[in-house]
Amino acid sequence: MTISTVPATAPASWGEPRSKTVYWHDPKVSLEAAPGRTGLEYLTAMVNGEIPGAPIGGLLGMRAVSASFGEVVFACTPDESMYNPIGMVHGGVACTLLDSAAGCAVHTTLAANVGYTSIEIKVTYLRPIHAHTGELLVRGWVTKPGRRVAFAEADVRDAEGTLLATATSSCLILGG
Repeated sequence: MTISTVPATAPASWGEPRSKTVYWHDPKVSLEAAPGRTGLEYLTAMVNGEIPGAPIGGLLGMRAVSASFGEVVFACTPDESMYNPIGMVHGGVACTLLDSAAGCAVHTTLAANVGYTSIEIKVTYLRPIHAHTGELLVRGWVTKPGRRVAFAEADVRDAEGTLLATATSSCLILGG
């Protein structure tokens, strides 16, 4: 699959187009590993490299670092391919990281064969993120589990622990 947004002809002042190769594994592998595992067992298997992460992780360079009951940590190193028109990482990237962490934190509390989906997320952006920001740590934690709706929070910090963005989220519990 090739997707290109580079115009056929571009002014020389733009320089050579840059490219980025994205790798991911067949999502069917992870989906087939889910039945019979609790959410925590499933995410722990992902952290331990027993099953592949979600394809969105390949696109963003996101990886699962740790999972415990009610909490997960992801890492991501932003690059300039994530920039918006004003030269910083697009807010949608931070939102995606926060949504992933909050949702997966909820997932760690769920029984086998129970899923979730995001209902809403509210993001507060505190500082800009750039490629030179370096590795981001994204932590999600459950604030209130529930049978039908669960609530979670998440934050993005740089390697020095500076808070860059926060989120509150609610997730609909499916099949419980």
